[in-house]
Amino acid sequence: MPLQHLLTICLISLLLFLLPSFGLAKMFQKAGIPAWKAFVPFYNTWMMVTIGKRSRHWVLWQAMPIVGWFITISIYIEFVKLFGKFSLGQHILVTFFSPVYFLYLGYSPHIYYRRVADVQRYQKSTWREWVDAAVFATIAATIIRSFIFEAYAIPTGSMEKTLLINDYLFVNKVSYGPRIPNSPLAIPFIHNYIPGTTLKSYTSLFQLGYVRWFASPVRRGDVVVFNMPAGDTVINKEDFQTARPYYDIKRAAALGDENAQSILSNPKEYPLAVHAFDKTDNYVKRCTGVAGDSLSIRKGYVYINGIKQQMPSQSQMLYQVFTRGQQLDEDVMKEEYAIDVSDPAQVTATGENAFAMLLTAEAAEKMENSRLAEEVKLLTDIRGASQYKGILFPYDSIHQWSLDDYGPVWIPKKGATLSITKENYPIYERVIRVYEQNQLENKNNRFYLNGKEAAFYTFKMDYYWMMGDNRHNSQDSRFWGFVPEDRIVGKPSLIWFSSDNGPRWNRIFKTIK
Repeated sequence: MPLQHLLTICLISLLLFLLPSFGLAKMFQKAGIPAWKAFVPFYNTWMMVTIGKRSRHWVLWQAMPIVGWFITISIYIEFVKLFGKFSLGQHILVTFFSPVYFLYLGYSPHIYYRRVADVQRYQKSTWREWVDAAVFATIAATIIRSFIFEAYAIPTGSMEKTLLINDYLFVNKVSYGPRIPNSPLAIPFIHNYIPGTTLKSYTSLFQLGYVRWFASPVRRGDVVVFNMPAGDTVINKEDFQTARPYYDIKRAAALGDENAQSILSNPKEYPLAVHAFDKTDNYVKRCTGVAGDSLSIRKGYVYINGIKQQMPSQSQMLYQVFTRGQQLDEDVMKEEYAIDVSDPAQVTATGENAFAMLLTAEAAEKMENSRLAEEVKLLTDIRGASQYKGILFPYDSIHQWSLDDYGPVWIPKKGATLSITKENYPIYERVIRVYEQNQLENKNNRFYLNGKEAAFYTFKMDYYWMMGDNRHNSQDSRFWGFVPEDRIVGKPSLIWFSSDNGPRWNRIFKTIK
């Protein structure tokens, strides 16, 4: 954890102890405790739990980051009960306005310290018990969801067959270090929209910068959940959002697409929504390139720093299979290779003894080594680069790339310095301008950074290249570029449930690789 983050945690904790101390000093005097003890962090809460006859170990738990802040507030709530303050409204005042409220309790001549026995005789109403339990459960679950793990559902087939549609995952947020919410003022348990509406579930009136504690870098090959970078601005309408990104429509309109132009010219019917970076849609992909890597794709295979990478074992790709003449046995194909020969989306005859098959890398290798196949080869996207004009990142005329013939592209690394040229400007312009929040202009191939001419740029964050295992059916970094480290959410660890017209029992409690 960087020193400044640790200092921030300590400062917030210190303020929680000290800001209410001026009122606590008078309250301590009413309870027969020397006023100076109210100004000593930890010792002041020790005195509160002592006179309230509460478990003293709670004082030690206050040292925990974030969780300790809530424990401090709970100690304050228990303490004001000694002054006859039991109502929900009074405890809300303690939670949010303790420095002012404690001054009132301390200096009011009508408020007295009570004995512990008087407090113990107080009985909460049934509805209050339920409210307190609900508040506690909400706070506890929010902390767990924000910093430890979160449930996530797979909505698309872009990671087939590593992850299937309607796989329900636990995402481990500790793997890469818990990220402090950029938008903390939000409805609990809801990501970016209130269900059934187009209203945001959070407010941007108060936002924090990017802070990650105990940060650990993403490793090449990891399956990662992240906030989609190009989802910061979306068309706030069903069937759009990140499924049909706003930036794609904007580029299509610039290329003369009349439908895209019609959408952009009708903001009432197609309103825009701008999201904070931690509130864009969650995506799950595999990290194929890490900061500092040079990545390219040749005939469907990924190369990192010139070295060919193995396909993920469960990645689903289209293969050309030449059999030895025998017919495909439906039961054998399903049991041995997990494909349905009756489904034209999975198996298509392309000639005599020749088939196009949607196979995992593992199944393709197994088939190649079997007596069934004479030859198995990866089928690559036959569309030329011209078919991807304005679609594939970086959307310019310099880089003529396609899905299976892409790059090379260097992935930015924190602290690394790049020479800005007209060739690489389209690749790194959004990184420098949007993700790292600079003003960047290209004036006749002279580059201006924050108003000053610049030939070099030093990156502030690490970046990653994410791709779906189902390479020909995945909206990924080939379409919208790099994923900044501040968008990383966590690592899927476990499938806790999976369904397809009923539970997929063989996938439940399966770990993710």
